[in-house]
Amino acid sequence: MKEQLAQLLEKNNLQVIIITDGYNIRHLSGYRGHTGMLVAYGDARYILTDSRYTEQVEIEAPSFSCIDVGREGYSKTIAGLLQKQKASVSAGGLTLRIGFENKEISYAQYQAFIDTFAKELSEVQVELVPLDDAVNAYREVKTEDEIAKLARAEQIGDDAFTEIVKFIRDNWENGLTEQRVALQLEYEMRLRGAEGTSFDTIAASGKNSSLPHAMPQPKLLADGDFLTMDFGCMYEGYCSDMTRTIHIGKKVDPEQKKVYETVLQAQLAALAVVKPGMVCSDVDKCARDIIADAGYGDYFGHGLGHSVGLFIHEEPRFSMKCDAVLKPGIVITVEPGIYLPGRFGVRIEDMIVITEDGYRNLAASPKELICV
Repeated sequence: MKEQLAQLLEKNNLQVIIITDGYNIRHLSGYRGHTGMLVAYGDARYILTDSRYTEQVEIEAPSFSCIDVGREGYSKTIAGLLQKQKASVSAGGLTLRIGFENKEISYAQYQAFIDTFAKELSEVQVELVPLDDAVNAYREVKTEDEIAKLARAEQIGDDAFTEIVKFIRDNWENGLTEQRVALQLEYEMRLRGAEGTSFDTIAASGKNSSLPHAMPQPKLLADGDFLTMDFGCMYEGYCSDMTRTIHIGKKVDPEQKKVYETVLQAQLAALAVVKPGMVCSDVDKCARDIIADAGYGDYFGHGLGHSVGLFIHEEPRFSMKCDAVLKPGIVITVEPGIYLPGRFGVRIEDMIVITEDGYRNLAASPKELICV
């Protein structure tokens, strides 16, 4: 994505750009290591890291020069790279404008930049320019290759869900915990080619299902429980996300049935309006109104969905606060829920890709209530 780096420099009137967010480094260069910074100026493109990752950089980001920061550390190594930039800027009587990811950097690292650049580049005025979401914006619309990877990750989740339903049906009466369900889900995804999970797997039953982000407990599944499973995996660096709520036992309480059907209708209504040009907050409102009209408006507190890519929570989002407009190539979840404290909760989630005339659902698992 060298052209995107050039655009960032030009659009923001920068001489230098420093990328510290690992997902943005991956997007712009291909490098997937856990440690490093990307530095670009003029025609120069560098990945800075330590000796653990230098060979990996050479393999994954061959169009970037790799520098081992060694004992000098990042700030001083970057200052050394900028000596030529300092000279050219000084000759023109200009300020050396360095773009940095202010939302993805610690105060300690920011201060290290300030102190080191003031010392090592003292002959020129240095200005650190916050980039805000300028880099993240390039990740909003996915390429066909990215969509294919996201779709494969979601398919792995679909296959894992099919298997976990069989597993629960065969074993819950003999004693099955939330923790065991979560473990089995992760095993099924790994078995099918997942690199790992895209977030901590949720398996929450009974009253625990009223917690939207519950941690799996050593609680046994019991007859009459709802079991909410929220899970995803990574495939070639890209994430999936899916939620299904099933019922343990054949007899469903009338209010459980009402809540489940309300959540499902809210999701289907939101999906029915999804298309390019729709405002994200309007899609959120469509689902939220159905839940409110059913009397459960106070029990749906989170947003309707979030974009997915290299990271599990990206922009834009379906929420009351997001006025972004949907564009083809955005991959986003649709996940309404109702959570009755101390009783039970229901969430249903699909991951979709916005197309030229609507959307394509990347999830294929059934959404009618499954009783095991």
